[in-house]
Amino acid sequence: MSNLYTRRLALLADDAHRGLLNQGRRGIERETLRVDAQGQLALGPHPRALGSALTNPQITTDYSESLLEFITPAEHDVATALEELDRIHRFANAKLDHELLWSQSMPCTLPEEADIPIAWYGTSHIGMIKHVYRRGLAVRYGKAMQCIAGLHYNYSLSEDLWRVIKKNEASQLDDKSYQSESYIALIRNFQRYSWLLMYLFGASPALSTHFLRGRQHELATLSDDTLYLPYATSLRMSDLGYQNNAQAGLMPPYNDLESYMRNLSRAVRQPYPAYEAIGTRRDGEWIQLNTNLLQIENEYYATIRPKRVINSGERPVEALCARGVQYIEVRCMDIDPFEPLGISLPTSRFLDAFLLFCALDDSPFTDEANNRERTENFARTVKEGRRPGLQLQRDGVAIKLQDWGLELLERIQSAADLLDAQRNDQQHAQALAAQKEKLLDASLTPSARVLAELQATDKSFEQFGLRQSVAHAEYFRARPLNAEENAYFDTLAKTSIAEQEEMERTQCGDFDAFVAAYNQRTPQQLCD
Repeated sequence: MSNLYTRRLALLADDAHRGLLNQGRRGIERETLRVDAQGQLALGPHPRALGSALTNPQITTDYSESLLEFITPAEHDVATALEELDRIHRFANAKLDHELLWSQSMPCTLPEEADIPIAWYGTSHIGMIKHVYRRGLAVRYGKAMQCIAGLHYNYSLSEDLWRVIKKNEASQLDDKSYQSESYIALIRNFQRYSWLLMYLFGASPALSTHFLRGRQHELATLSDDTLYLPYATSLRMSDLGYQNNAQAGLMPPYNDLESYMRNLSRAVRQPYPAYEAIGTRRDGEWIQLNTNLLQIENEYYATIRPKRVINSGERPVEALCARGVQYIEVRCMDIDPFEPLGISLPTSRFLDAFLLFCALDDSPFTDEANNRERTENFARTVKEGRRPGLQLQRDGVAIKLQDWGLELLERIQSAADLLDAQRNDQQHAQALAAQKEKLLDASLTPSARVLAELQATDKSFEQFGLRQSVAHAEYFRARPLNAEENAYFDTLAKTSIAEQEEMERTQCGDFDAFVAAYNQRTPQQLCD
């Protein structure tokens, strides 16, 4: 255990600082496809009963009109966020007309590319910007990849906590800079160790044969409709899933916020020949916002991002420049098909302990060699993480995944114990113990459980996904919201529709000019 980690743990355990760890916030964003009773993609518009996808803060869509996204408020206790996520699911299930929420990260059976509906946000300039951006994703990467669902875990520590640590370490940085650079240090550690999350929580070892649409692959055949890899943990996070070769090398190793922002702002300004060949219009219609490597910052695919809540009309890089990092967004988590919410409370408790460890432990600067090593460790784990005796590389030396994982859990234990002391229970320690069992017995991992279920039934990914989706729908519909809860979400939906209609009614100016102005606002120089 590093001296820095030990000192920070002791500092936060002191009675003078008790409660600081409880002041951070957690939020969850869960994506899920709407499907019909046969497990086929639902092609109808976003249900009006769920409100406006543009302005409803808790129920929206991601890439496709069929890809719902449920967003919880940021809560001090993740258990509260999960309760809120549960209420959103119960409301949505009650409003879906003969439709289900798909239980898997990898998509259900998809129609032809042309028939996958792109999310529609109305005719306001902001709504059209969101829609055209998604048209750009379609022409750049294809629609099928954009139908993959994931779960984003938003995590922050309180500003008071960062100030206490800064004062104790006599840092000369201002508060904003110290907090931002501390989150970047967390991200460096996360990238070193995120392979562990893929082993423990990866839940997509198989997919529908229809998903690859003729792409070359090295997957094995389980049945006529199912492909898989025997030791895979998360094909979603592999080169067959949510990846983009055009972005290779886009984000060199970065050790500070300025480097991250510089690389990101360069990418949203840099013309890319393949996208220039496509152009921005086809038959007079916008098909992408611009021909740069990234249309906007959010197009950058990453397992974790530094984030700041943005103001209306503000770009993410502008917000980071102006106010620094506020929280981090973990983006590599698969939907757990055995959990109706896609994630459990014990998983969330483990994530809190893991992320606190990443935040408090020493975080050496990274370089190209470190970057290649961690990228290879992650790639190896998502495709063969349960292979007996699998070895990863740690600082150029081979080490068994299981041995390294057990060592990490031993170090994370101190963070879990500190969190439990703040709460006066054992939930984090119990969550850690459950993960240790998975390292000792790979059959307990979600990915192994998925394959075991497939092997024991009809070997069909599509039928397994449908069975789980039906079971989850029954779980939610058996627990309807009370009148007050239902009224809250109904009001949220109606208010959001009224807000969208008002935006469209008062819209003025030309959309082409709006896009031009939006593109021109790409940061040319950082934090001037």
